[in-house]
Amino acid sequence: MQIIVFTISIIAAISLLISIINFFTIRIVYSHDQNVEGSASVLIPMRDEEFNAKQVIDTVLASSGLQLPEFLVLDDGSADRTPEIIREYSSRVKILTGVELLDGWLGKPFACHQLAQFARGEYFVFLDADVRLKPTAIAAAISLMERLGWDFISPYPAQLGASRVMHLIQPMLQWSWLASVPLRLAERAKINSMIIANGQFFIVKRSAYEAISGHSAVKAEVLEDLSLARALGAAGFKGGVAEASAVATCTMYENNSQLLSGYTKSLWKAFGGIPGTLFTVGLLFATQILPAILILGGVRFALIPFALVALTHLLAAIRVKADPINTALHPFAALLLIALICESYRRKSRGQLEWRGRRVR
Repeated sequence: MQIIVFTISIIAAISLLISIINFFTIRIVYSHDQNVEGSASVLIPMRDEEFNAKQVIDTVLASSGLQLPEFLVLDDGSADRTPEIIREYSSRVKILTGVELLDGWLGKPFACHQLAQFARGEYFVFLDADVRLKPTAIAAAISLMERLGWDFISPYPAQLGASRVMHLIQPMLQWSWLASVPLRLAERAKINSMIIANGQFFIVKRSAYEAISGHSAVKAEVLEDLSLARALGAAGFKGGVAEASAVATCTMYENNSQLLSGYTKSLWKAFGGIPGTLFTVGLLFATQILPAILILGGVRFALIPFALVALTHLLAAIRVKADPINTALHPFAALLLIALICESYRRKSRGQLEWRGRRVR
């Protein structure tokens, strides 16, 4: 038992070291006024977004520091009031009506592809409808991108949740890479598997985007954001993730039912196949859950790995301005994530993966 706890403690200590390094060195998009010389196209795909449409358009129209920006919104076959709402902005926003989904494409990549066909800016700013930006967000992110000499940047919004389940699971998004990927090393080493990205708020130079054929290169990828970033990296373009909680927030799901559908549609693909998934589940169980079980069983020195892991969650929460609930309750968060992974594979095997009324294959 001592060997097991010692091994877990070593893994947890390495994770804590990575967390500390990332805490102090991660790229940050600050809420400072910036002026961007190049033109920017803000591209927002929408499908059944009547609860988000007005707010997201209002926030991007308030953007500052951009030279002659253009705003494009695509209605991707919405069955609610989304088309009616966005038509109210027709004098300030270019409104596109999505065409029928082509064979071989998934919905989100195809919507982004259509938007990009009509965009004219030097920078393409892809934005999900559930993201809220401060006026300085886009200009500040592009300015950071330019200072670093990057071709793309993924400013990671603060993840908000409306339920206890969301408060447990949402912080796991940022924690998963803040505690495992040495970001500055990933930038220098140019290791494709270490590239982190989030399509909620993603900016890429038009020239780089077109060089890899844009979303056509990832048209069938359920994790199109990560795949797009890695396609850019594989083609020699520079970029990476940045912490953007000071300028952007995202409420991904309105209820737990949406959360279940949202996570299960993609978790089966998140770890590179069954071997990677089994490794991830085993690691989550060993480092996040097993120490708590051992403590309850009277193994006091299991407090060491439990505390080390708890500190990684606390550092992540502080850095990205998330709920620090997982500092103490990370075993429950890990158990929930494992359950979602299993449910994702179950639905995948039965052809039951679906999002926004479309089957995910």
